[in-house]
Amino acid sequence: MDCYYTGVNTARLTADQQLARLRRGAAEIIVESELRAKLERGKPLKVKLGLDPTAPDLHLGHTVVLQKLRDFQDLGHQVIIIIGDFTGMIGDPSGRSETRKPLTWDEIRENAETYKAQLGKVLDMGRTLVRFNSEWLGPLSFEQVIRETAHLTVARILQREDFAARYASGRPISLHEFLYPLAQGYDSVALGADVELGGTDQTFNLLVGRDLQRAHGQEAQVALTVPILEGLDGVQKMSKSLGNYVGINEAPAEMYGKLMSVSDALMFRYFELATRVPEADLAALRALHPMEAKKRLARTVTAQYHGEARAAEAEAHFARVVQKKEIPENIEVVKVPTAAAEEPLWKILHKTGLVASSSEGRRQMQQGAVELDGKTILELNYTVTSSGESHLLKVGKRRFKRFTLEKE
Repeated sequence: MDCYYTGVNTARLTADQQLARLRRGAAEIIVESELRAKLERGKPLKVKLGLDPTAPDLHLGHTVVLQKLRDFQDLGHQVIIIIGDFTGMIGDPSGRSETRKPLTWDEIRENAETYKAQLGKVLDMGRTLVRFNSEWLGPLSFEQVIRETAHLTVARILQREDFAARYASGRPISLHEFLYPLAQGYDSVALGADVELGGTDQTFNLLVGRDLQRAHGQEAQVALTVPILEGLDGVQKMSKSLGNYVGINEAPAEMYGKLMSVSDALMFRYFELATRVPEADLAALRALHPMEAKKRLARTVTAQYHGEARAAEAEAHFARVVQKKEIPENIEVVKVPTAAAEEPLWKILHKTGLVASSSEGRRQMQQGAVELDGKTILELNYTVTSSGESHLLKVGKRRFKRFTLEKE
């Protein structure tokens, strides 16, 4: 879905004009004067983003860096997505307090294909080069790997906050984790990257890329980092495992409803990082009542991934179901199999697809967000008897399912 991105001829824009666009939503540019010098040459830059296929679904938190990548693309630069099929076997230790479990080849390939399909919702895939880093990391001999490790010191590696914290507390750090930033940095060498993008948690890895390029006689890449987007709770970073995410593949009504739950304080951070609404329009939106501005946010983002027509339907659905508290006309009916005469409600929540996991189902019940046939259920041990009757299940203000419990 290509809602408000437009291609720009980079030859018509000065380095200052390009920088003005690239600064929006950026946390840090290392080093901005180097980026300016690269832009002033007037040639398309190789702009790299590495993605480890650790999870198959993208959410708005992922799109912050993808939209910055799209900015480069619209300015006429060459965008290169690196799918870390090789580094995925190591597992990115960034921000981790313990060793990450490596993925299998099958998991990596399956997730990578899902990623590629979703990337087209932000990037112009016709102008995007997708590479797998096993192309150049796989053929490296053990001798070559040893030679690459000579470019980094243990002291340099321990400058990473997560490694330093784990080392100081006596928690184990596996040697293969030290190789991750080296492998990511070698990607930049293999491609001759001019710019690499990443979240602020990737700063160390991006800087290692600069070091390795210099060691190989290349001009060092510019490292451009973007902020980590907070989830719907406004506290922790957006994460599917924390249940505070907005998935870009979610149904329009669900996406719209989730965005309407963003706090007033966080709303304009979402505008800045998750949309490309012009700065002048943002100033006007700040003058609106917060509810009206939030509706604009929800509709803008939903339209970006689903189109204006479906965003309008989602807005109307929200008005009926949440604001007027009406029950939707068309609610999916699900048959829930059970091996016993009764089934715990938290398990039914998961089986109907209303929550992503059984633990989330328990959490929603504890928060008083679950209604069964119009009654709020707080008791975690509450069970539903298999009788063939249809039940109305509601989670939060906008998620509904009808279900029948049937013995297997």
